[in-house]
Amino acid sequence: MNIIVESNIPYIKGLLEPWASVSYVPASEITHAVVRDAQALLVRTRTVCDRVLLEGSDVRFVGTATIGTDHIDLDYCRRRGIAVHNAPGCNAPAVAQWVHSTIAQWMHMRGITSAQGLKLGVVGVGHVGSIVARWGSMLGFDVVLNDPPLGLNHAVDDCDIITFHTPLTRDTQWPTWHLCDEPMLQRATRCRLIINASRGGVCDDAALAQWHGDVAIDCWEGEPHISHRLLDKAFVATPHIAGYSMQGKQRGTAMVIDALNRHFGFDAAVNMPQEPLLGAEQVSFQSITASYTPVTDTTALKHDPDSFEALRNNYHLRNEVI
Repeated sequence: MNIIVESNIPYIKGLLEPWASVSYVPASEITHAVVRDAQALLVRTRTVCDRVLLEGSDVRFVGTATIGTDHIDLDYCRRRGIAVHNAPGCNAPAVAQWVHSTIAQWMHMRGITSAQGLKLGVVGVGHVGSIVARWGSMLGFDVVLNDPPLGLNHAVDDCDIITFHTPLTRDTQWPTWHLCDEPMLQRATRCRLIINASRGGVCDDAALAQWHGDVAIDCWEGEPHISHRLLDKAFVATPHIAGYSMQGKQRGTAMVIDALNRHFGFDAAVNMPQEPLLGAEQVSFQSITASYTPVTDTTALKHDPDSFEALRNNYHLRNEVI
């Protein structure tokens, strides 16, 4: 059996070799010719798994060591009988860490000494958003939840901070493509800070670059070729690394290996981290900012925007807040 593994997936080398022939390939080199004779394909978000890549191949299993699946043509895989597995929630605590450290940085920049009286709007209350909301309440914010699929439809237009944590969808009942667009920004007259750590395309980057308020962004349209205008505007700007914790990567790899085991009857080792998937039970601004600050990552990207992919691929994985 042949397995193609995207070479930047961490903590995976050596786990599958007792069960299959494994090739580790950079995302840029994963082509139809490379996957044609493979039965399984393990990737991250940079590998687009669609008809172009998979048609006529032997692939029967696609696993992505990420939360999102917008890089996978799910309808095509379903029609072809290709099993698709992702790693839901694997890096949720890390993204929440990035968000609240970013908010703390913003409060310091604006001379705000307390969360009391600030409304935090959380758009998308899944794995990540639920942790962001829980920690937000713990930190003293007035948290407003918005998630139509969950029946939470509270307006966030009157919030001081709006943070997005939705998947990227287009042809659904609640599409999220350009959910944050010029009309929304015009309505959000009270908002002073918008954060996108969900998916590029959830925010209209061109509209966001012209908005009057402050912006923190980790997920960009057109990655790795990002808007320099938005980069200049953003006070926090990072190369899609909000979820890049050591524990999150361990969870993502373990979840994909577990799915591969179940699908093919393997018994490859699965090593999950001790830190909880739901994030720390107690946090403070001090514990969050001590565990991570976005300043260094922002400085690196602003200094060399063309290094987006290199900064992402060579990122020094951090520890989650505990």
